Amino acid sequence: MPNTLQFSQHQRLSELRIKLLRLHKLLLETERLTYEQVRGQVSRGELLQLVIRHEQFAWLHRLSALIIQIDELLHDGEPVTPEAMEAIDSDIRTLLSPDELGDEFAMKYNTALQRHPDIVLAHADVVMLLTSDSI
Repeated sequence: MPNTLQFSQHQRLSELRIKLLRLHKLLLETERLTYEQVRGQVSRGELLQLVIRHEQFAWLHRLSALIIQIDELLHDGEPVTPEAMEAIDSDIRTLLSPDELGDEFAMKYNTALQRHPDIVLAHADVVMLLTSDSI
């Protein structure tokens, strides 16, 4: 029985990762477009450097870190514990809470949700998975 539970948690974590990557990609794309409106078009290589070093993209680092944390859980060879799943779920819920008066991520995320329907849909996909039964 633990194998079924373990598979279910691993599968759910994998799905969560995919949905967060999609959300991250959409957020990154909107930030790139905003950047390009002011400074002109950038190549993929330039974009990577901007994502790593430029303050305009820094707010996305927290979401990147969560995705890396999920990658580590999926690939460390250890079973994903219910406690680890609860911690990840909690971290995601906390981070993906738009708030126009919150921290930098919450404010920018709120703005992105207001302006881009595709981000709203990606957000809803993550939230639906978080609220679904994990077993």
